[in-house]
Amino acid sequence: MARIGLLGGSFNPAHRGHRHISLEARRALGLDEVWWLVSPGNPLKPKKGMAPYDARLASARKMARRAPIRAMDFEARAGTRYTIDTLHALFRRYPQHDFIWLVGEDIIAEFDRWKDWRAIARMLPIAVMTRPSYSGGARAARAMGWLRHFVRSDNHAKHWTDWKAPAITFLTLAPDPTSATALRARQPDWHQHIDGPDEATARQRS
Repeated sequence: MARIGLLGGSFNPAHRGHRHISLEARRALGLDEVWWLVSPGNPLKPKKGMAPYDARLASARKMARRAPIRAMDFEARAGTRYTIDTLHALFRRYPQHDFIWLVGEDIIAEFDRWKDWRAIARMLPIAVMTRPSYSGGARAARAMGWLRHFVRSDNHAKHWTDWKAPAITFLTLAPDPTSATALRARQPDWHQHIDGPDEATARQRS
């Protein structure tokens, strides 16, 4: 049985910020691996500006190299669109693993708009990772009106497998302000170049 952190997203493109928070979360939660679930299409995000799926998956796999991170096309293969359906499919496919859902503060801010969001919270623990441009906003999110009853201390984050969902913890991680928005602004056609944009000069907030 492995302890797996699940990080979903568009990865448009994947960048070192994704890698950084994944490795930090792995350390804070005592994870064996982090799985990046590259979404074929987020129902809450506009299609305009979204690179082709194969390019986003390729950028994620490149960024995950030589790290305990797996960039996966699970949603595309399973044919799922919503997180609740993806989780059901994952649990059926990998019943031997323990999963925790890794999210940024921006996700919690919109979580009450997700399909069956309370059911998601009842399925597995949630670890909220701070982001520079959203710092402090997650605890005031509408969904936290319900989730606040299930907050667990980050001092016990490595014991998350003992928690019964719903359970949510807030991880204060060393920040990395790399932004996919900034990367796309610098090189809109990044998906036509397998190496992606030069991140070293694109470290700025969206």
